[in-house]
Amino acid sequence: MKIKEFGVEIWMNEYENSCIYNLAETCVESLTVEQLLDMSGKRDCIIDELLPMKLTYGAIEGSDRLRDNVTALYHNQKRSNILITHGAIGANALIHETLIEPGDRVVSVLPTYQQHYSIPESYGADVQVLKLKEENQFLPDLEQLQKLTTQNTRLITINNPNNPTGALMDESLLKRIVDIARACDAYILCDEVYRGTDTEGNGFTASIADLYEKGISTASMSKSFSLAGLRLGWIAAPEELIEKVCIHRDYNTISVGMLNDHFACIALECRDAILQRSRDICQTNRAVLDAWVKNEPLISYVKPTSGTIALLKYDLDMSSRDFCVKLLESKGVMFTPGSVLEMEGYVRIGYANNPQVLKEGLKKVSEFLAEISH
Repeated sequence: MKIKEFGVEIWMNEYENSCIYNLAETCVESLTVEQLLDMSGKRDCIIDELLPMKLTYGAIEGSDRLRDNVTALYHNQKRSNILITHGAIGANALIHETLIEPGDRVVSVLPTYQQHYSIPESYGADVQVLKLKEENQFLPDLEQLQKLTTQNTRLITINNPNNPTGALMDESLLKRIVDIARACDAYILCDEVYRGTDTEGNGFTASIADLYEKGISTASMSKSFSLAGLRLGWIAAPEELIEKVCIHRDYNTISVGMLNDHFACIALECRDAILQRSRDICQTNRAVLDAWVKNEPLISYVKPTSGTIALLKYDLDMSSRDFCVKLLESKGVMFTPGSVLEMEGYVRIGYANNPQVLKEGLKKVSEFLAEISH
């Protein structure tokens, strides 16, 4: 199997440990173990919980406690609809591996997380790209989606909230996509790792798993829950698909680890506090970013309505990689070049980090823009 290099991951691996201001990070500022224990009220009893644990493989598909906690993030899911995976990256890979065969049509939005078009392409699928456009607020054109779907369409893959634009499809738009998928009996895979960070309501837009009998939701503890170090994600999907995924999962996962499972349970059982912290950080930092963009004549964007990232358009005659490398070398600020997202002319910013890091980093970017534009 030949597959394209994973552009974002290669970029992150190359530079994220050497920058001063990491504005490429896409998680809400990570929690410390101490913060998690304080929020959950477990500081005084955690050792008593951990010391008796025998470190076996643990529950292969995820503990009942964990899967029950995950179901609370949905409206219509049961424990049997949930499978625990090695992050959302593992969840996405397992879905593509289970569903896609050579010749199947897969329709993927772009930009999105590269897994969703490069993996099915590597399996010999007929991958059709639905380009998200700035003039449409980076929301999918449903007429174009309709044209790309045929009777052999196996999967439509979307990302909501979207990475890297921060665009959010509301429930009514999702239901219209469901109608298109149902007409050709296709599955919909929705990568929902940023779900819970919406600017309105309780922060949770509808999940595709709750809206469609062939809807598949993938998510994790990494982005909205600020616990990427747990490396824990999940699939919410119809039971018959979960059973098929388990066959593939047995070959590459076994279990996610007892400590990961235990700490994820602790976090999900105090999810209201964690997600309120995440939304507060996103809202505060989004306002900082918006004010900065309005004051930078060389920068424009479609303001994100959810998630932790935004796609910034720059008015300079240079490639996005050159822009990002020169910015790193001169100011220590790290963005992600649009070229690794197949969106040349843009850079991606992760703005949900420490507020002081964001403010200082943006100040350095302003200095850089002033220097190179004169």
